[in-house]
Amino acid sequence: MAINVKGSQCETREARLGSITTYSGTLQDIGAQSVCSGCLDEKKRCFSQSSMCNSMCALNQAARINDVAIVHHGPVGCAATAMDVPNTWGLLADTLGKKRDNFGWTCTDMTESDTVFGAVDNLKEVIIETYNRYKPKAIFIGASCVSGVIGEDLEGVLDDLKEQVPVPIAPIHCEGFKSQIWASGFDATFHAILRYIVKPPKKKTNKVNVINFAGGTTWDSRGEVKRLFNALGVEPTFFLASSSVEELEEMSEAVATISTCSTLSSYIGNGLEKEYGVPYIRSLQPHGIVGYEDWARKLAKVLGKEKEAEIFIAQEKEKYQAKIDEVVAKLQGKRAMIAMGPGFGVNYSRILQSFGMKVEHLSVWHFDKQYDDGQLPPALAYQLEYSENDFSFSVNDLQNFEYINILNRLVPDILISRHGGTTVWSHKIGIPALNVFDEYTSFGYQGTLRFAQSVLYAITNKSFTENLAKRVKLPYKEWSLKQPFDAFIK
Repeated sequence: MAINVKGSQCETREARLGSITTYSGTLQDIGAQSVCSGCLDEKKRCFSQSSMCNSMCALNQAARINDVAIVHHGPVGCAATAMDVPNTWGLLADTLGKKRDNFGWTCTDMTESDTVFGAVDNLKEVIIETYNRYKPKAIFIGASCVSGVIGEDLEGVLDDLKEQVPVPIAPIHCEGFKSQIWASGFDATFHAILRYIVKPPKKKTNKVNVINFAGGTTWDSRGEVKRLFNALGVEPTFFLASSSVEELEEMSEAVATISTCSTLSSYIGNGLEKEYGVPYIRSLQPHGIVGYEDWARKLAKVLGKEKEAEIFIAQEKEKYQAKIDEVVAKLQGKRAMIAMGPGFGVNYSRILQSFGMKVEHLSVWHFDKQYDDGQLPPALAYQLEYSENDFSFSVNDLQNFEYINILNRLVPDILISRHGGTTVWSHKIGIPALNVFDEYTSFGYQGTLRFAQSVLYAITNKSFTENLAKRVKLPYKEWSLKQPFDAFIK
């Protein structure tokens, strides 16, 4: 389904892309079903633990912008979504030397009475007070299940507040009940940005939109991106973490859009290309050597800087390849399980195989058989053609009991995940785990070396994991740990 920026809201991933949250099989099987019309069906679990809300995902994305305010239109309990926002993104802004004084998060505190009589008047009052108190450059209205169920007209408040609130007001339709895939929240926020914040270009610049999550948290990854971009004669602008409303307005003036995660960037990348002609770079993600080189070369091709890219890549290879080979030699034959989002998970299966390791199982939070250009995700297409083995594959929206079952049966040398709550369980059963929270962990040659060293260290230094496993009693019965991978799926 094509992106329609003029619409009040975007379709969910289930409706727009045919995405799913439950599957058990193999890499090659899910690949075959992805290209077969009507073959890939959503399955159900007979038992499910709690997962995540697409509203939390959407508003947490918007909260990364430094000079905006969020008005959460829902019960006060929904505003618990904001718990970690001030510390997390405030610390990042401080680290980058940016100000965050205008950021605010408020809630309309909808009551039972509001669900009967409506709460639009209350919403208007909260928006006005939020503006007067924080003076943000834009205000996002976050929908909730309650405001969605009673049909609150979020767009209807915009005209009424033009005189009192002289900044853009952007409704985000991220009602939790709309989608079982929290990545739909990415799309809801980017839809609001495209419709209400981004302006038509006044001029073209030499800037590249870099769509990422936090923009690097554990090492100078932004500096690494800038080194590459400097060689190509362009300047990166990182979105959305610690970006500004002014930068959002000027996204249409960029020479290209590129990302560290296609799952995150598909909607905004394709939307900018469709509406404003900003080329969206459809490459492997810059994780590991193969991904990084493909990322750099495809960007360079759009810029007409292929020669400069090859010179830069050759310099990086000369500096780091021998060191990478030295570490990789010690990882040959090690076995791994991966649990990540679909984009990162497939990319990291490629990286571990390049280390000479055997990927036994990949579990992804949800699965997109296509992105908004209608094409198979590049990372998946690459692995379907080049993967060294047809490993088992599951789609699992953070159901830890399934991870425990798989880990218990496979007993890999390491679990690689992007969710701390998953790595904890791996340690509890005596299997080392590595939490790859920083999206730039394996960026470029230097990042790949650091990641390989981290994997080797986790596998060879197991005393903490072994001691923890001896002292932990699992809450799962022995019979459940012996069930087949798909025992709870129907």
